[in-house]
Amino acid sequence: MELTREIYWNVGHGLTTLVPMYLLTFAALALLVNEAYKRIKIYQQGRPSLRTDRLPLRLQGMVKNVLLQSKVIRDRGPGLLHGLFFLGFVLLFIGTTLIVIQADVTSPLFGIAFLKGPFYLAFSLVLDLAGLLAMAMLGGLLIRRYLVRPQGLESRRDDALMHLILFAILISGFVLEGARMAVTELGTPLAPWSPVGLLFAKAFSALGEESLRSLHRTTWWLHLLLVIGFIAAIPFTKFRHILTTSLNYLFTDLGPTGKLVSLDLEDESAENFGASRISDLTWKDIFDTDACTRCKRCQDRCPAHNTEKPLSPMQLINRLGEVAVDTPEADLIEACDGDALWSCTTCRACQEVCPASIEHVSKIVDMRRNLVLMQGEFPGEEVMTAMENTEVNGNPLGLGYAGRGDWADGLGIKTLAEDPEVDILYFVGCYASFDKRNIQIARAFVQLCQAAGVKVGILGKEEKCCGEPVRKMGNEYLYQSLAAENIERIKGYGVKRIVASCPHCFNTLEKDYRDLGLDVVVESYTVFLEGLLAEGRLRLKTGELSCTYHDSCYLGRHNAIYEAPRALIRAAGGTIAEMEENRSEAFCCSAGGGCPFCLTMFEDGIKGAELEGQLAPKDIAELLVERLAAE
Repeated sequence: MELTREIYWNVGHGLTTLVPMYLLTFAALALLVNEAYKRIKIYQQGRPSLRTDRLPLRLQGMVKNVLLQSKVIRDRGPGLLHGLFFLGFVLLFIGTTLIVIQADVTSPLFGIAFLKGPFYLAFSLVLDLAGLLAMAMLGGLLIRRYLVRPQGLESRRDDALMHLILFAILISGFVLEGARMAVTELGTPLAPWSPVGLLFAKAFSALGEESLRSLHRTTWWLHLLLVIGFIAAIPFTKFRHILTTSLNYLFTDLGPTGKLVSLDLEDESAENFGASRISDLTWKDIFDTDACTRCKRCQDRCPAHNTEKPLSPMQLINRLGEVAVDTPEADLIEACDGDALWSCTTCRACQEVCPASIEHVSKIVDMRRNLVLMQGEFPGEEVMTAMENTEVNGNPLGLGYAGRGDWADGLGIKTLAEDPEVDILYFVGCYASFDKRNIQIARAFVQLCQAAGVKVGILGKEEKCCGEPVRKMGNEYLYQSLAAENIERIKGYGVKRIVASCPHCFNTLEKDYRDLGLDVVVESYTVFLEGLLAEGRLRLKTGELSCTYHDSCYLGRHNAIYEAPRALIRAAGGTIAEMEENRSEAFCCSAGGGCPFCLTMFEDGIKGAELEGQLAPKDIAELLVERLAAE
């Protein structure tokens, strides 16, 4: 016998079948396109944002994340279930498409049939296994949502509808196949190549041929209507994330990672700074709200949410979406809750874990900008005081700027005003300049540089806060004022290379200052020291040390610097016991969003847990200084 089958068996391949089938399909597609056009109008409420540059790179990322489900399956639990379900459904879609192409295009028009022979056998087996895989994974997702019910996972009407339609499509497909096989394939060499269909066929084998044909014909039309209903439901339900999430991979931010858009504060035509209405956001910000699948990964990873602050990144994105659709003139800040906005540490964990490439942090900072610049609101008196201190003294601590270089007494280094001919400018930052504990880190770094023969210079009293804390708190005006002064001095001295030990200072100078005219090499001190070690200029003696390493949010997620710090620790003889959450998944110390001091947070945490004497927090620079090889 020929290894193939009659595609429109029992339902016929005439106009009575094809006309209603294609009319219904095109009607569903027309509805989908019409509703998509309406959604586009919603997105167009936002400001322009260029998201189609470097198109080949964008397309590459889109293909990777859609077809391979790369971002989705990083969550080994439900993410893996979803990824395998997607694989099964895609294979079924491809199989159905091949059937339509042969039956309605190549065979009637050109007399070409390719679904035959060994290829047809493999085709049948793959589709059966794909359907089984899809059903099993969908069942696992259903159990998780409705029986396990993880805390914080919302279940809405859409979720039940999606499970119902998808299960009905898959089950009806197997019933359809089983009824056909019971009449045409039982006992033939074809049957074993459709193992799941064969089980259904055996279950139906006691029915007579007439009953089987009636079951097949009824199920065929039911299956078609379910598929048509699935297409029609896409724009009205969470099904639309099939399109919006896929497109969001195309529109993703290509970097630099975490870089904020600089406001044009000189724009006299601007009536508003920051975001207070949906029209103040970009179209991509609004599109993000449609791409969200409410998987709650961002919420689970958010340090604010995990410490019972009022922020849920998932809820915030969905509130923005509700405003965009229902009340576009509403006050965004009121809709999102000002307290929730101030709770964000800007650690970027939400964006790192998001399987839909949603950008949370920039939206939050934009609303903070409006609160500060337009409404004069701050999260508390201490923040307002810190900003006033920064404006007057150039640091949030309120200490006199004239003493900013006092930390370096006795080290033999000079300010650039005294000697501009240096190898590197060490941008010290506020805490390493004034905080007693952080001064030890600054001094240790300078000692390491001197041991390696690197001539270090500082700005001393001419250095001001990099502006990152006030910027993340929404005060773009003060940030740009501070940045402009720092950049003018750096340029004035002809600096060629800057090294920063504060991750926030490094991130700000390396990325944000570029918009304001800084064009100098900027390095994190860990990368710089690793370079000295590799060149043989920094010599260390090893000593046994058991430790763990905390990945700072701004060194890690914001700049992907993970290996340099670990290489330095290992070079000093350290054995690293990694925390369960490390590298890109590291948990924020909770001091971000305006307060850059991981070390201080750890010291306070150790005291609070009464672990002094058992745990000792150290900076890498301090560890290396202890192991400097004697000349």
